[in-house]
Amino acid sequence: MKDTDDLTTAPDGAPMAEQPKWRRDFPIDWAQDDYVARRDFTKFLVLTSFAFTVGQFWIVAKNFVRNRTGRPPIREIATVDALAIGATVTFDYPHEHDNCLLMRTGESTFVAYSQKCTHLSCPVKPGHESGTLVCPCHNGKFDATTGHPVAGPPRRPLDVVELEVRNGTIYATGVTQRTT
Repeated sequence: MKDTDDLTTAPDGAPMAEQPKWRRDFPIDWAQDDYVARRDFTKFLVLTSFAFTVGQFWIVAKNFVRNRTGRPPIREIATVDALAIGATVTFDYPHEHDNCLLMRTGESTFVAYSQKCTHLSCPVKPGHESGTLVCPCHNGKFDATTGHPVAGPPRRPLDVVELEVRNGTIYATGVTQRTT
């Protein structure tokens, strides 16, 4: 078997033994450049496996922290008297940039949904037709009483904001993410 040092010639013509270490570690011609030692290959496999393992532990830790935080806080939205039948109110829940839409559909019935369309997250607005929510980006429509898609590209229903009415005040108490 021929030694790989014999396959390459340094640019200055000196033998490889007399070349600086950096030139031996980073050869510039193809014969030496294609050579990968078993030790280097094993080192690459170990480091890559270590990175994947660290990534998996990171995912487990994030899920653990997320599950420990529990339910979102209870937040006051509006009073029952301030909301007429068929009227809507926008609010942020559970976080500052999570826009939601509260609608009064009857004398004592209220529904609230995430305002993000399940197709491309465009803001959903009350439709001109009664009983629908419309996504203006791609003309998607959702049933206002159930949050399920009735027209357009959205396939999944809107996320439901859980509501509670206490002493004439409407509170948001949680979010249910739906896939079907």
